Parts: sequence; C-alpha cells; structure tokens
Amino acid sequence: MSEIAVTGPALRREVDFRGGGFLEVPKPLYSWIAFAGIIAVWQASVSWGWIDPVFLPSPAAICEALWQLTISGDLWNNLSISLVRIGSGWVVGSVLGVMLGVVMGLSTAGRAIGMPLVSAIYPVPKIALLPLLILWLGIGETPKIVTIASGVFFPTVIATLAAIDSVPRNLIRMAQSFNLPMRSIVWKIMLPSALPGVLAGFRISVSIALILVVSAEMIGAQFGIGAFLLTAGNLMQSDDLMAGVVILAILGLVIGAVLTTLERTFLRWR
Repeated sequence: MSEIAVTGPALRREVDFRGGGFLEVPKPLYSWIAFAGIIAVWQASVSWGWIDPVFLPSPAAICEALWQLTISGDLWNNLSISLVRIGSGWVVGSVLGVMLGVVMGLSTAGRAIGMPLVSAIYPVPKIALLPLLILWLGIGETPKIVTIASGVFFPTVIATLAAIDSVPRNLIRMAQSFNLPMRSIVWKIMLPSALPGVLAGFRISVSIALILVVSAEMIGAQFGIGAFLLTAGNLMQSDDLMAGVVILAILGLVIGAVLTTLERTFLRWR
C-alpha cells in the first residue's frame, strides 16, 4: 500500500483540454494577406498585358475612377438615392415579414393560411413585378421600394418561422408547467430564442435588397447605383463600371458590420 501511495502521484499526467467547442479564433492578418495578394496579381496581370484593361481595368484605374466620382459628387448623389431605397424597402419588408412569421409560428390557423401563399409567391422573381407595379403605382419611388420590400418580405417570413420552430420545446413545456402566461412565454422564451435565426435571416434579406435595388434602378430610374452601372456599361466605361461594383461590395461589408454589431448587442446572453 505504501508503494502505491508513493508511486501513484508520479504516474499522474496532465491532459490538454480538448472541449473548445469550435471556438472562432480571429485571424485578420490572413484576410489582409489574401486580399493584398489578389490585388497584386490583378495589377500585375493588367500592367504586363495579360488582361485587356477594356474588359477588366486595373485596381489603380478603379481607384482613380472612384476618386473622380468622389470629387465630382456623382458618387454621393447616386449612392444616397440607392441607400434611401434600400433602407425604406428593407425596413418595410423586414417588419412585415417578422410580424407574419411570428403569427405563422404561434398560430396553427396562421400557418395553414400563410404557408401556401408564401410557398406560391416566394419563387416568383420580384423584379419581374416592377413593370406591373409601375402600372399600378405610377413612375416614382413607390414601385422600387415596394419591389425591394416584397423581395425582403418572403425570406424574412421563412427565417422567422424557422427560428420559432427551432425553439426548444422543453423550455416551453417547463414554462407551461409553472403556469406562466402565454404572453410571458412568447416575450421571455420564444422571441429571445428565435432572435439568432431572425438576425441570420436579415443577412440574407439585405443581400436580396442590394440585388433588387440595382435591378430596379437599371429598369426604371435615372439616378442610383444601378442606373450608374447601366450607363457606364452602355458607354463601355469599364473603370467606372468596376468602381460601381466596388461601391456595392463596400456597402455590403458595411451593412454586414452593422448587423454583426446588432448581433453582439442583442445576443450577449449567448
């Protein structure tokens, strides 16, 4: 027994903790290195004549075009109009989509009525409805905003419904066993648990809003990023065209950063 008592501790060995749970390790340097490498190869390919600048201008030419658009005021004039359209359409579509998604998630009758309608209308390309909306609502901002709102509405409904369906039912049963009123169950259990899924749906709907605003402005607008891209393409101004694409990419990154901030603010409990 004494030998075991002496040699026992000597046989103990530290085991590394392996339950990290797929924790994300930020590595921003990798992103910057990859981005710089792509830009360098792109610039070298154009400078050495491997790529025709008419079809794909160099990053230096695109930066020059962005600078000229900035100092001339054309950039802000077109971007501000597109931002108003995106913001208006996205807010209207998101609010209505979340409301209907919650109703469908909490009500059997609401799901029975709403699901067939959503399933039937969702696959229809919303930009195809723009000429009809112009006929109904006239030429102006309203048809464009309604087009964006309709494109945002349906994915938001589906994301909200799926988020509510994913709420653990044992939490709901536990609340019911303590005679918690339905309003408290909805506000304190179901909606907070569904919020991550709803915010994930917002990321998808924002991308759809960007696509629709460009498409709508190409069809029926004189100003905006979409109208600017169409004009630059018709005039074969590839540097201005790529500058507009870069603006859209930057806009997407900014909106994504805003949504990330919202997630960190409202989902601290995770």
